[in-house]
Amino acid sequence: MADIKNSKNILSNLLVVTIIIIIALAFFYPQLEGKVLEQSDISHFKGMSKEISDYREETGEQALWTGSLFSGMPSYLISTKYPGNLIKPIQLTLRKAFHPAAMLILYMLGFYILLLTLGVNKWQSLVGALAFGFSTSFLIIIGAGHNTKAYAIGYMAPLIAGMLMVFKGKQIPGVILFTLGLSLNILAGHPQITYYAFILAGIYVVVEFVYAIKQKGLPEFVKNIGLLVVGTAIAVGMNFSRLYTTYEYSKYTIRGPSELSSEEGNRTSGLDKDYVVQYSLGIDETMTLLIPHFMGGGSQINPDTNSESYKVLQQNTQNARQNLQAISMYHGDQPGTAGLVYLGAIVVFLFVLGLFVVKGSFKWWLITATLLSLFLAWGKNFMWLTNIFLDYVPLYNKFRAPTIMLVIVEFCVSLLGFIGLSEILKGNIAREDLLKGLKWAAIITGGITLLFAIIPEIAGDFSTQYDAGRYPDWLLDSVLADRQGMLRSDAFRSFIFIALAAVALYVWHLKKIKTNLFVAILGILILGDLWGVGQRYLNKDNFESKRQAETPFAETVADRSILQDTDLSYRVLPYKGDAFMDARASYFHKNIGGYHAAKLRRYNEVIEQCIFPEMDSMASGLRAQRPIDLVFSELSVINMLNGRYIIADENQQPIRNPRALGNAWFVHEYIVVENADEEISALRNFDSRNTAIVDKRFEEFITGKSFSLENNGSIVLTDYQPNYLKYNCNANSEQLAVFSEVYYEKGWNAFIDGEQVSHFRVNYILRAMVVPQGEHFIEFKFEPKSYFTGNKISYASSIILLLIIAGYIGVEVRKTLKPKQS
Repeated sequence: MADIKNSKNILSNLLVVTIIIIIALAFFYPQLEGKVLEQSDISHFKGMSKEISDYREETGEQALWTGSLFSGMPSYLISTKYPGNLIKPIQLTLRKAFHPAAMLILYMLGFYILLLTLGVNKWQSLVGALAFGFSTSFLIIIGAGHNTKAYAIGYMAPLIAGMLMVFKGKQIPGVILFTLGLSLNILAGHPQITYYAFILAGIYVVVEFVYAIKQKGLPEFVKNIGLLVVGTAIAVGMNFSRLYTTYEYSKYTIRGPSELSSEEGNRTSGLDKDYVVQYSLGIDETMTLLIPHFMGGGSQINPDTNSESYKVLQQNTQNARQNLQAISMYHGDQPGTAGLVYLGAIVVFLFVLGLFVVKGSFKWWLITATLLSLFLAWGKNFMWLTNIFLDYVPLYNKFRAPTIMLVIVEFCVSLLGFIGLSEILKGNIAREDLLKGLKWAAIITGGITLLFAIIPEIAGDFSTQYDAGRYPDWLLDSVLADRQGMLRSDAFRSFIFIALAAVALYVWHLKKIKTNLFVAILGILILGDLWGVGQRYLNKDNFESKRQAETPFAETVADRSILQDTDLSYRVLPYKGDAFMDARASYFHKNIGGYHAAKLRRYNEVIEQCIFPEMDSMASGLRAQRPIDLVFSELSVINMLNGRYIIADENQQPIRNPRALGNAWFVHEYIVVENADEEISALRNFDSRNTAIVDKRFEEFITGKSFSLENNGSIVLTDYQPNYLKYNCNANSEQLAVFSEVYYEKGWNAFIDGEQVSHFRVNYILRAMVVPQGEHFIEFKFEPKSYFTGNKISYASSIILLLIIAGYIGVEVRKTLKPKQS
């Protein structure tokens, strides 16, 4: 009988998984027609990873460095493969079979597993999985192309499920699930989500610690923590190569400290404070958790043709439909947003209900985590708390965009809501407690939504600081009216869903409908609510043909002209748009600009303090029609970065820079500076062709040396690969050579005639070397020990986990096969 029961249980779970897959594919139905989801961040990814991917395909080796963006940077956080994690096929299989629906499937499947481990009925768990998976911001994440974030979120639930199992007495299967979940979460490649998962887990551990002291259960608590520490060590070990290289690299990026003394009050040991809090949730934007377009939705949401704005545009313009696209309904505090977090009106209703019916440490864990993450999501609008975390909580200042903290809110609200519902449907809640909770949940959530539906004016004046300069006076009143109308409509919509759910639950309580029918009704209501809002941001219009997707960037007139240059290495600088937030040029060329969230700190400082002013100077000179040679003679930094081509207009011929210094050159003068402030200041006005600026830390390499200007010889790049550079050098005397390559000490080794030699940093970001007289070949090889050592540790850790899993399965099989004692 037990075997039959287990078989039925397996089949029913497989049925639920099948339903999850079908629903996800239905939402992403254009992919079944062979279309591809157009994701802006993936287009950028294809641009910045082109050189890396091409090199891997041609050689079968990893390009651990790329020259295609920001004049060169490690590829660890772009497209590097880490072979040591042996469970990676789990993610690859899911992605290959269902992408992009795979991300939605993983959201739902992970949360389904979590609810099952907490004893929730499988059909209720399915509804909970739908509620969590279709949370609007999760769909927006997929649409934007934040794939690593999406997969990391998907693995949060199994990670937490394993931890909870350990504390509930199922230590071995729990620690295995925890380790698998954490390993896959890290593997997904979004450290910020992994960090937030640890915050969520850490709050649970603190709450359990308090209860363990009260209940005299510290020995068991310590044992459980020990098991989780072991699981964490194995999961970290399985991803050690990724984590070690990332940790090593992060210290040199914008997420590490700056050596400059300016703006010290704005600096942390990681990102600058104003950069961290740029995308902070407005306190009033919190209402979007309950009412989807409380603040107008995303920046790209426009009024429709039934709007007041459209009527006014028809009266005052000739292209009303086109002009309508310039009107944004968003009126929140952020500089811009793809969309705000909507949890679902019914999900918030169930959360409030859960506050009344769920008891014990579990509830206080979720309440604490919800409130803390919400306050932190407010960022600059709750700065006293944000400052505490930025200054004192380890690693918190390595991440930007406080709004991402809402991932924890989404997780906790859904979990508490469905745990509470499960307790109700199991009959574990007294009638009085149920009715009290139902009454207050309906009054609080239904009352708020109804109030805003009737009196939307209490939400404010619906304007932003940008409106006055964006819309003429004859249009502005209509825009504000449309925003108010959108709030009223969505508030009433949320009220209807809450009312239907509350009535359905009350009818179930009266025993007028059976539990399974109620769960089905609730699932249809929740899915209908979230599906409808999700389609506002992610729908068939977001898909394109495979042919379009395979060519993310069309070759332009400027590209074709530049590609005729057959020199081994030179760089371009796009001038149109933001060259440092666009990876388009990186798809075709080696780029001074690019797109990446973890640029090298020193390079970013050169962009802000040197390249931007030089670009302005260049633009002024070109507008004034000054001689080209004279214009570019003043661009010492762009010249030393070998910026040979300026792309001012993609549809026209590029501007060739006659003063670009090439791949390497000899200088006969050097200036020793005391610190980073002096070094970057000197960059703004120096002769990069003849002079090198040397930090005093590297003075030993040049002390007592003098270098000749007359007939000093030549140095020519003869071989270029992302990980390897070779130069032929002919020096008539000992020379100081400057290389137009970004200095990065953790991996680049220099060789002269096959013998390793020292090289050092000059000009704030470049490499230099003293070369002896005569003919030589010089090589640079990128050989980061962190990557290769890390892979060995990852392999070993993966094998340990696989052996533990095999051992556990073996023990369980033996238990099953062992004959029962009569």
